[in-house]
Amino acid sequence: MLGGGQKRIDSQHARGKLTARERVLLLLDKGSFREYDVFVEHRCTDFGMADQTYKGDGVVTGHGMINGRLVFVFSQDFTVFGGSLSETNASKICKIMDKAMLVGAPVIGLNDSGGARIQEGVDSLAGYAEVFQRNVMASGVIPQLSLIMGPCAGGAVYSPALTDFIFMVKGTSNMFITGPDVVKAVTREDISQEDLGGAATHTNKSGVAHAAFDDDIDALRKTREFFDFLPLSNREEPPQRVNYDPIDRAESSLDTVVP
Repeated sequence: MLGGGQKRIDSQHARGKLTARERVLLLLDKGSFREYDVFVEHRCTDFGMADQTYKGDGVVTGHGMINGRLVFVFSQDFTVFGGSLSETNASKICKIMDKAMLVGAPVIGLNDSGGARIQEGVDSLAGYAEVFQRNVMASGVIPQLSLIMGPCAGGAVYSPALTDFIFMVKGTSNMFITGPDVVKAVTREDISQEDLGGAATHTNKSGVAHAAFDDDIDALRKTREFFDFLPLSNREEPPQRVNYDPIDRAESSLDTVVP
């Protein structure tokens, strides 16, 4: 599945980013991914959209395993309409969130989206409302993780803000309500995308994100490691492992935390 086509995939790679499908396959255990709704297409006919359809409609969804444990995942495809969210795109995301809550398994969102698909107008916004509702319903029930892996704006960051953990990629990811051009038009302030919503801004200043990683591969690898510490849902305890570190071991470096 080539998403928006080879030319756009090459452009994605040139920016130092993986495609939506490559990210899913790297995140999950080999051979474990089961994809949903591969052939779904949008239903919009306005603004010439009837002649612009792509299988999957810009998001890869399904379930798989991370180190042998069940997880549901969606990965937005920036090569298809900039990863924008449509009505059918949202329904695919909601489907895996519903299934995750039903069986008691975490959801990981790989976000690379410019926000709502403006050609669909209120239908796209209604799709976001459905996603937000499920973020709220899932809170405290299953772990929700968000990886910001591209320039995300508007609704594409509202949903991650409702999740439990947010990770970003240095140099290629952004989170902001609206971009620098709108900020300049409204406030007359010149600001770069990185200063407005880059990984350094959100991990060092705003506190919106919990960690930032060097590239897509590093972010996905560290997410796999982090996943091992999480319970699958509120119905089970976190994983336990044998630890040979003595409980009474002195750690002198702690004296430097609080002088």
